Amino acid sequence: YVCRGPSVSCQCFFLLTAKCCWLLTSMQKTEAQEHAHSIRLDGDIVLGGLFPVHARGDRGVPCGELKKEKGIHRLEAMLFAVDQINKDPDLLPNVTLGARVLDTCSRDTYALEQSLTFVQALIEKDATDVRCANGDPPIFAKPDKIVGVIGASASSVSIMVANILRLFKIPQISYASTAPELSDNTRYDFFSRVVPPDSYQAQAMLDIVMAMGWTYVSTLASEGNYGESGVEAFVQISRESGGVCIAQSVKIPREPKAGEFDKIIRRLLETSSARAVITFANEDDIRRILDAARRNNLTGHFLWVGSDSWGSKISPVIQQERVAEGAVTILPKRASVDAFDRYFRSRSLSNNRRNVWFAEFWEENFGCKLGSHGKRPGSPKKCTGTEKVGRDSIYEQEGKVQFVIDAVYAMAHALHRMHRQLCSGYLGLCPRMSNIDGKELLMHIRAVSFNGSAGTPVMFNENGDAPGRYDIFQYQISNRSTAEYKVIGQWTNQLHLNVSQRLPLSVCSMPCRAGERKKMVKGVPCCWHCERCEGYHFQASEFSCELCPYEQRPDRNRTGCQPIPIVKLEWHSPWAMAPVFISMLGIVATTFVIVTFVRHNDTPIVRASGREVSYVLLTGIFLCYATTFPMIAAPDAAICSLRRIFLGLGMCFSYAALLTKTNRIHRIFEQGKRSVTAPRFISPASQLAITFSLISVQLLGVFVWFAADPPHTVVDYGEQRTQDPENARGVLKCDISDLSLICSLGYSILLMVTCTVYAIKTRGVPETFNEAKPIGFTMYTTCIIWLAFIPIFFGTAQSAERMYIQTTTLTISLSLSASVSLGMLYMPKVYVIIFHPEQNVPKRKRSFKAIVTAAAMSGKLTQKGGDRPNGEVKTELCESMETNTSSTKTTYVSYSNHAN
Repeated sequence: YVCRGPSVSCQCFFLLTAKCCWLLTSMQKTEAQEHAHSIRLDGDIVLGGLFPVHARGDRGVPCGELKKEKGIHRLEAMLFAVDQINKDPDLLPNVTLGARVLDTCSRDTYALEQSLTFVQALIEKDATDVRCANGDPPIFAKPDKIVGVIGASASSVSIMVANILRLFKIPQISYASTAPELSDNTRYDFFSRVVPPDSYQAQAMLDIVMAMGWTYVSTLASEGNYGESGVEAFVQISRESGGVCIAQSVKIPREPKAGEFDKIIRRLLETSSARAVITFANEDDIRRILDAARRNNLTGHFLWVGSDSWGSKISPVIQQERVAEGAVTILPKRASVDAFDRYFRSRSLSNNRRNVWFAEFWEENFGCKLGSHGKRPGSPKKCTGTEKVGRDSIYEQEGKVQFVIDAVYAMAHALHRMHRQLCSGYLGLCPRMSNIDGKELLMHIRAVSFNGSAGTPVMFNENGDAPGRYDIFQYQISNRSTAEYKVIGQWTNQLHLNVSQRLPLSVCSMPCRAGERKKMVKGVPCCWHCERCEGYHFQASEFSCELCPYEQRPDRNRTGCQPIPIVKLEWHSPWAMAPVFISMLGIVATTFVIVTFVRHNDTPIVRASGREVSYVLLTGIFLCYATTFPMIAAPDAAICSLRRIFLGLGMCFSYAALLTKTNRIHRIFEQGKRSVTAPRFISPASQLAITFSLISVQLLGVFVWFAADPPHTVVDYGEQRTQDPENARGVLKCDISDLSLICSLGYSILLMVTCTVYAIKTRGVPETFNEAKPIGFTMYTTCIIWLAFIPIFFGTAQSAERMYIQTTTLTISLSLSASVSLGMLYMPKVYVIIFHPEQNVPKRKRSFKAIVTAAAMSGKLTQKGGDRPNGEVKTELCESMETNTSSTKTTYVSYSNHAN
């Protein structure tokens, strides 16, 4: 309203419940200056427009310097679109669109004050208590009724304005605001936009990051709705996808202090492995952060990923090409509108008087001064008015021009749909559209679908958002040192990227090698330590190692398991060659003795040694040597059966025969001390019966063993289960435990010990009559051999070479035992038989009584001989028994004729 008179005095008592009195006051302050700060085009339907014609002012000044591209280009785009629509006979025919365009000065609070102009017509004014100074009632000027608003540019401005416009149900279509917050249809239900929200942009940027193989990134945002909400959307989407981790989120203050950007660079370096930096910042902040990186000698370190505020703009990267090289930026898919280029190049001071800021633009664009009241008082030259845009100045269409035009056309198409529905067949506006319902208009806005100025579809979803369509740029420096943005891909719900340059990695941890598991860092899912699967573990999954089955070991890469190689004692092994060589010599020697004894079977020496028992003893010796071969042969059921049979049988044959011999000698001479009658069971048949009775016990035990546990082979994986799985081997062996081995050899050792006891008891019997002393020496030596065997055999139970050591020790012990018996008991006899046959002749036979008497007296004289000097003893009995041969010859006495 306007009061007549030199002053205005008004009071505010009540304005709409939700609108406080300060709204009216603010309108009063701006009423007088509205035409100086706005563009007004009359029309049947008037659209509002909000553009950042000027930058933010400093030190309390609301507006700063003029924005040529973001301000004037976009503003002129709206005026151009209105002109085109008014000329179009098919779109809103006979209806003229008007416009009321305001400057937001890039400040949300200032924009809020300006936007109150749009709601004046909707506020009911109670002027009953308002009087002019002279007492006359005020005369109200009818304000323009704004049916819809095009704008604003910055998200923070759009949010502030949207909160006011929704109260008055005025639809709003933005051409540049991308904050995800504006997609909230419950708070900003009258807000729509022809650019995709940052949630789409954030998804596109995340897809770029993942396509580059980056998993660890930092974010950088300018303080405000655009930057903070953009980063928030990126962080949320990356958290939901799980493929990218945020190292840190840095915010650029709205009013940064000196050195603030150097501080930000140092903070980004705290996580130096996060080389990729996702930026949602305005172009001034981008320029200053790049400059700080250059000052800190970090050219090439950071991998910049810029949002649409960076896009393909030159201003952020000018003179900082090397720092920005490789930066990947994103921009809503757009195209230059040629018609607008022609329109704007034709603008001049004379034909564009409707634009109240065009004169200021003219001075700024051409660097001249318009009269004494121009905005550039320091400019040396004056404007002539004949300058031409694009000829006398650099001109390039601003990136959001297309979207400004699309926003105006979207509003026009919605009004056209509404006109067809409410005013069908009516020329111009019908009464039903004289007062346009904003809610109904909003419904028509959300339903529009048409091809925009660049040929791309324009439509809105239920939240008023446009579909996401982006071009992906990369700032590259060619071989000619010329830097430019090159399109490397596009995003329309999914990414299509073609990157020729291979960019460095931005990861917290490098991928683990094969056979290593990831040990995650708590709270940071993209950071981990690689731990190798040790021992017999293999990599079961990305995060775990598992133990291979007992019969398997990890493969070379530790990504799976493979069977452990199976080994056995081979004939060509040094562990086998020595026992086999000894056994073959022993078998040859034993065979030679047996053949010799058979050929001289009836000679005195053979008969005196007890032929029958000697053959049993020689058989046992042969079996001891032969046992080596089944012990070394490759195990199978047959070989395992032979091992069980022959393991203790050879020793049992040997020591059963020796025990029978020593027992016979002991009984004969013990009996002779008491009487002259011969003891029982000393005949050859009795001796054989006793021997085989003792042997049958061993055989019975073996048969019981066969029945209780049939012989079979096993693979022992524990014997050679080394710490290094590469050296692990499974040992193929017969299923003979150490306990079974002890039991098998235990009986033979018992016979050996018993035989040794008898050998000790008969040590005093004159050697002229028997084999007691050679048997004694044999048993003493054998005991020493087996006493050495026990610690060697059982002491190597934990050795990796256990199979080889124990098998070799056992077979050599058997062979040595047999060799001692063969050497001490039979080699002297064979020597006499072959080399001294003259001693192997029959002698005078003597009665059992004479033999026993002579032995008894020999024992007594032997005791007395201990008192003679030098131990020289010569019994009379022996002298009487000597033949005419030399004293070194031995007389063999046979007891075979003294059987009972």
